[in-house]
Amino acid sequence: MDLNEHAVFEPAAGVAGAEHAAAPAQPDDGARFDAMRHELLQLIGRYTEGIEGTLETAIEGLGVHRITCPTGPKHAVQKPVFAVIAQGSKRVLIGDEVYEYDPMHYLVASVDLPVVGKVMIASPDAPYLGLRLELDTREIGALIGDEDLPQAVVADTAARGMYVNRLDAALLDAVLRLLRLHETPRDIPILAPMIRREILYRLLMNGQGALLRQTVLQDSQMNRIAKAIRLMRDGYAQPLRVEDIARDVHMSVSSLHHHFKLVTAMSPLQYQKNLRLQEARRLILTADMSVALAAHTVGYESSSQFSREYSRLFGAPPLRDKRRWQEEEAAVSP
Repeated sequence: MDLNEHAVFEPAAGVAGAEHAAAPAQPDDGARFDAMRHELLQLIGRYTEGIEGTLETAIEGLGVHRITCPTGPKHAVQKPVFAVIAQGSKRVLIGDEVYEYDPMHYLVASVDLPVVGKVMIASPDAPYLGLRLELDTREIGALIGDEDLPQAVVADTAARGMYVNRLDAALLDAVLRLLRLHETPRDIPILAPMIRREILYRLLMNGQGALLRQTVLQDSQMNRIAKAIRLMRDGYAQPLRVEDIARDVHMSVSSLHHHFKLVTAMSPLQYQKNLRLQEARRLILTADMSVALAAHTVGYESSSQFSREYSRLFGAPPLRDKRRWQEEEAAVSP
């Protein structure tokens, strides 16, 4: 069971992000939209029958989920994704902000974000069913570079690297066509890239798609923060030198701190600490590494400091957390 399986969420009405949702589908689209949602439910239900967790599909970057027995909150570093729920609901915490999403909304995460998430509605009779499609910034950049792409006004300001928008029929139709390719696998190499490009186009043109543009536009504040995040992820085990990162992304230290927190809801130091602790937890839980070695591997010099910060983030010391995780895994194993 992948620790990241609960890490993708979207806010619904009444919670953070919902004020940016697009207008609902027009009434004359209602019957078609409902039929498409039903097909999405049927397809994911069929593809995930008999599994618990995440299934990676034959289409690169596309995973489908089935959760019948949701456990406690899951910590993960959410990579850039587009996510849709067919049945159930989820909640995600980024910093102090709570986001929720459901079958009427989709999520976009534009940068790597440490999150805490939980499936909120799921049961054996009505399991949580959903999908996520990883976003490739190179594909987004290539699309933005297309001279035929309608231009949009893009303010050069950083914003939270995750948002929610109302799902519409045009986007859902593309998602369904991508899923249906599993019925004709020989079509995947040719048609899947074309449909992925259409999905990216729909995301760029809908709701807060301007944030996706900013992530790849050279010299935008969002692009600089995305580069800073990549640098921190690549060197998370090394001592953090904010001055060096600021120089590498052509920002002042104060500007980096300000915009970094706008995007990630945390400071660079908090972000690095979260990366370290999440990687250490993965090593302890899934690679059976000792606590001391895991702490050293991710850059901690003090085992006691590591244990304190681990307990603060995950709610229990490393060994107790591992026992709890093993109990949860045993409870959902066939």
